[in-house]
Amino acid sequence: MSGKARCRMHGGAKGSGAPKGSQNGRYRHGMRTQEAQAERRQVRAIIAEWREVSKLLTV
Repeated sequence: MSGKARCRMHGGAKGSGAPKGSQNGRYRHGMRTQEAQAERRQVRAIIAEWREVSKLLTV
């Protein structure tokens, strides 16, 4: 469109697009959300740290 920064039909205005999380129709269970993955990484790091500590205590 001349004189405009975006096409009125295909421009992707702010706020357009699919909603996040359970508001989206394709949402399933949340196991693959960024928050869930970050939480699992933290838990794995804590477990690995405890394993290292237990190795030091058993020697």
